[in-house]
Amino acid sequence: MWLRKTNRVQGFRNLMTVLLVPKVQPNVPKYLVNTHCSYCLRQCTPCYKLKQLPFLTKCNHSTSNTTPQINSGNIRTKLRRYCTSLNSPSVNETIDVLSKEDLSLLCSHIQKELKTPVDELRAISRYHFDGEGKAFRPMLVILMSKACNSQSNQGHRKTILDSQYRLAMITEMIHTASLIHDDVIDASPTRRSKPTVCKIWGEKKAILAGDYVLSVASGLLARLRNEEVIVVLSQVIEDLVRGEFMQLGSKEDKNERFHHYLLKTYKKTASLISNSCKAAAILGDSPPEVCDVAYSFGRNIGMAFQLIDDVLDFESSSVTFGKPTTADLKLGLATAPVLFAADKFPELDDMIMRRFKEKGDVEKARLAVQKSDGIEQTRFLAQRHCDEAVRQIKQLKSSPEQAALISLAKYVISRLK
Repeated sequence: MWLRKTNRVQGFRNLMTVLLVPKVQPNVPKYLVNTHCSYCLRQCTPCYKLKQLPFLTKCNHSTSNTTPQINSGNIRTKLRRYCTSLNSPSVNETIDVLSKEDLSLLCSHIQKELKTPVDELRAISRYHFDGEGKAFRPMLVILMSKACNSQSNQGHRKTILDSQYRLAMITEMIHTASLIHDDVIDASPTRRSKPTVCKIWGEKKAILAGDYVLSVASGLLARLRNEEVIVVLSQVIEDLVRGEFMQLGSKEDKNERFHHYLLKTYKKTASLISNSCKAAAILGDSPPEVCDVAYSFGRNIGMAFQLIDDVLDFESSSVTFGKPTTADLKLGLATAPVLFAADKFPELDDMIMRRFKEKGDVEKARLAVQKSDGIEQTRFLAQRHCDEAVRQIKQLKSSPEQAALISLAKYVISRLK
């Protein structure tokens, strides 16, 4: 059954009202709005306008509290077909043309900043800046910078400022430092299809190398000499730490678990993306409303990105994903697919509380996710965030960079790794 009317789901809907989209639009007739519509998860535009997910059956818009159903017979196949159709060469080519030139030297410029005279520290800190990552976050910063700059009539229109390019470097460095630390906490053996820093050099040196990368990024941030941007990105570092602490714990009250999971996801993943996009707009002297659009776009893209990551942890192979699959379960983490599956399999609640520590818990949870619609619901939620990101960025003037950001939002849903 789709999102059932339980306290937990109601709490989830209430949270989505805050995290996802604005309140009900005043020009929408009340009879067209269904407060329990599983497509909207909120009071918004009429639910019969199913533009983004054409394969879902339309809801029965009545004033009753009956939860609408989804034609779930082959929804996974249809969603996958829909998402795969977005991953076309034209999408990738559009993004590449607009950002490849700026990204091509980014890793080498970062390596030049990591110029410590200590040979081993220099080698460790440069280890992941080899150009083999997705460079998703600096790509977003560069495209957002150009899209925001194109809103003005100043001389830097449709170009990227030096400060914005340095922001892309800082964003990638903060992200990579957090990955080095995460791999120590999770005892992960691989990252980006190669051994992790802690696997090769040990935990102590990995922690020190992550701290060093973060300190160099902080120095670059200070040299931007923009107080507002410094405050914005300082919040990111705080969120990363608080998010990691949230991940180490879990809520006993199952009605609070999804709320806890979404906040943790924002702090660990979406905060860096959203605040980096906002900082790009600030550095381009964009008006406050454009900065808000940049932040909202990044927040929703970041949430969608992590939700799909949680799906891929169940669906992708280790070779494709570049790191071990079902790793979250083995670490005792209950992600969205598991939390959704717990509605159908209540026995998962006890496993979640003991963090899947008993023998057979991981396999039982994995099978429960497969037998439920947890994957479909997680993809559906990611698609809603993607739709909202596209809605936000469309408020900017049309430009090739804006179109590339829309394509990038759709790529987030369709990616396989």
